Amino acid sequence: MHTGGGILRQPMSVWATAFAAVVAFMGIGLVDPILPSIAQGLNATPSQVSLLFTSYFLVTAVAMLITGWVSSRIGGKRTLLAGLALVIVFAALAGTSTSVGELVGFRAGWGLGNALFVATALAVIVGAASGGAESAIILYEAALGLGISAGPLAGALLGDWNWRAPFFGTATLMAVGLVLIVTLLKATPKPAVKTRLSAPLRALAHGGLSTTAFTALFYNFAFFTILAFTPFILGMSPYGIGAVFFGWGVCVALASVFGAPPLQRRLGSVNVLHLALALLAVLQLGIAFSAAGGFHAGIIVFTVLSGIPIGLNNTVFTESAMEVSDAPRPVASAGYNFVRWMGGALAPFIATKLGEEIGVPVPYALGAACCLVGMAVLYTRRHHLLALSRVDEDHTVHDVATAPAG
Repeated sequence: MHTGGGILRQPMSVWATAFAAVVAFMGIGLVDPILPSIAQGLNATPSQVSLLFTSYFLVTAVAMLITGWVSSRIGGKRTLLAGLALVIVFAALAGTSTSVGELVGFRAGWGLGNALFVATALAVIVGAASGGAESAIILYEAALGLGISAGPLAGALLGDWNWRAPFFGTATLMAVGLVLIVTLLKATPKPAVKTRLSAPLRALAHGGLSTTAFTALFYNFAFFTILAFTPFILGMSPYGIGAVFFGWGVCVALASVFGAPPLQRRLGSVNVLHLALALLAVLQLGIAFSAAGGFHAGIIVFTVLSGIPIGLNNTVFTESAMEVSDAPRPVASAGYNFVRWMGGALAPFIATKLGEEIGVPVPYALGAACCLVGMAVLYTRRHHLLALSRVDEDHTVHDVATAPAG
């Protein structure tokens, strides 16, 4: 992968979109530190509270199928603004919830806005960024990592005062992002050809894209098992939970931006995915054994370190989905995200329910098993991923050709 020297030399429109993306991704981890507080404040069980993730990601996944259809008709900028407006409204409404059912419903509306924004933001950043698609994707993943790491911190700082405050805080920051995009992002032209509603599903007929997507589904199940269930077993205050997941998020961001590119050049994308999935499985088992043995420090350490393989996977999966098929990037992204976010929708409730009814180590053992299933899918369908090998070779040749002499 060649990032050149221009990844930070971007137009203001790209930075405005990236800022809004940071805030959008903050919404994923924002509720982590306050999950126990929400359960206490609304007299809900952990599995009921986990539906905050399930409703959010289920709606996000399904809505991914319409993002291209919408943006090809009203343009990228208007789609971004529509998504932001929905997030602002539903994040603010979430702060007014009087029951867990209301909160779950408002998070679903939030997920719709998030889908419209996130899918379109990647396409807008790739289209407007300097330095090529690879630099744009790294910038996008950096925004994801920064948002995921800042979310728990913001949730802890505001949530320690009141569990409703993080929702109002997110609505405020998203309003800032909306103003920046209105003022700094030029109207994006509508595509010459309108995207059909069926296009993302048709794109999944491609063996490479479907392999990437379904591997990512199992990966996301493992990912969101850690994110959704771990706050309940840490036994810490919102500040403590926020600190743990801030450290985790920093690992996600650093691995995404600085770890994935050199590893891809050295090992190739598919091998990096195998390595990251195997490492995530080992760390999940580390959490399981620590929980079974009452080793609290081990739970913290393994949770923080799990951010490293998650960061590697996030970048490599996103790039692979963009490069493996001949479908337009927005269409490929929509089909891929539809499948992979199903893992984020299923994991929180299933993992939390298993932890409640069978035992704390069980969700992490299942998460590790999902990583192994993902590796098996990659291996058995490796012939569909030959295009990624060619892309990796092109990037390596490009890097060697442009490296300074001496």
